[in-house]
Amino acid sequence: MAENEGGLVSSVRDGSLAAEAGIEPGDSIISIDGRQLRDVIDYQFLEAEAEITVSVMKSNGLLDLIMFEKEIDEDLGMAFERATWDGMRLCNNNCFFCFLKGLPKGMRGSLYLKDDDYRLSFLHGNFVTLTNLTDDDWSRLEEQRLSPLNVSVHATEQGLRSRMLSNKNPPPILEQIQRLGSLDIQVHTQIVLCPGVNDGAHLDRSIAELSALSPTVQSIAVVPVGASPKLEDWSSTRDGIELTKQTRDSAKSLVRQVREAQKANRRDYGATIVHCSDEFYLTAGEDPPGAAAYEGFPQYENGLGMVRTLMDDWGRVKRRLAKTPANFRGQRAVIASGTLISPMLTEIATRFSELSGARLSVTPVSNTVFGDRVNVSGLICGEDYLAALRGQSADCFILPRASLDYFGDRLLDGVTVSDMSARLGAPIAFTSQWSEVLSILTDGPTSPTANARTNGIIWSEPSS
Repeated sequence: MAENEGGLVSSVRDGSLAAEAGIEPGDSIISIDGRQLRDVIDYQFLEAEAEITVSVMKSNGLLDLIMFEKEIDEDLGMAFERATWDGMRLCNNNCFFCFLKGLPKGMRGSLYLKDDDYRLSFLHGNFVTLTNLTDDDWSRLEEQRLSPLNVSVHATEQGLRSRMLSNKNPPPILEQIQRLGSLDIQVHTQIVLCPGVNDGAHLDRSIAELSALSPTVQSIAVVPVGASPKLEDWSSTRDGIELTKQTRDSAKSLVRQVREAQKANRRDYGATIVHCSDEFYLTAGEDPPGAAAYEGFPQYENGLGMVRTLMDDWGRVKRRLAKTPANFRGQRAVIASGTLISPMLTEIATRFSELSGARLSVTPVSNTVFGDRVNVSGLICGEDYLAALRGQSADCFILPRASLDYFGDRLLDGVTVSDMSARLGAPIAFTSQWSEVLSILTDGPTSPTANARTNGIIWSEPSS
């Protein structure tokens, strides 16, 4: 969107100050108190004052100035079509392990956007590298204190990070994080682990140096590289780097390595700080740590703690069913999931059926789009679900909520929920917890809603 077009209003809350002033969907907010608005952050920052003058471009092309007198921090009651109004900052790196390089054709168009915008990190939890910040960006960070930010580090050693980003001269990441700390901005960091590249002693160093920046560094996520056949071929051909598959033994070793770092952090800093992705625990065949170790689950959407919350939720459901038996006899539901977690789900579904009388079964779904190395539920496309479930009879099919976009409309390949339901001939429900399965059996399936948090919103395309 051109800079002088401002923020396009998508909705106005009934009874709000904006509604009373006659602002309508289709109008654009250009400036507040003469300051040009670049994005929704500027809008929220400037609208907080008790007296403001808002420049509005009406949908008919006429410019209007509206003065508001209100309580400090009282919002005007508008939502906007986009978060950024002056374009989006794109990535200036060329990481050999970038998942976007492995995307096949035919996905939702927004998935191919290679964003690296610190504003979207603040607003929606996107991970950024901090390699494209200008002096103006740092001045803005100082003024508006955009905290927390999610930062992709991958390695704290300058040379190794340069190699991983395919960026000849990235700014020193530890200095950048220290600078953010001086501005009272906290960060959550991630390390995409590429075996043979940034693991072993390199990982020990990265964890130690990032942990030493606590409490600026609130968390460190160690996550596996998601390598599709296309990405594997691209990486080995271009950079000569094999994206080695995690094995049970290598995952066990990684879990032990991180566990030692967690112990050291609790001793030295009074916090766990570093966490393994759930995928490592599942691959290693080990249970994740207790909920307290995740310290509020700050990187839940990054795959840290989902299994633990699932297990704890099942514990509560199991106690409830044992105390107050349910009778769902005759109800049949088929649960579909990625192959990695399906053994755990099968074990729980068997016990759930015994306690409730329902007939629950689990269908593991192979990923033909990204390859069988990508075995998590959140990256399964609609056509793969349909191929695995076609021909099965059920009162309801239950799929992971993580497979859907932010709005709850469609899967990665654009297949919609309504289309899947029609093609399978039964209702489809999407869940993330066993308590939700219990609700489905009790009250019937309901349509999926938007996520509670806005992580992933920019990669979604609303059905409208």
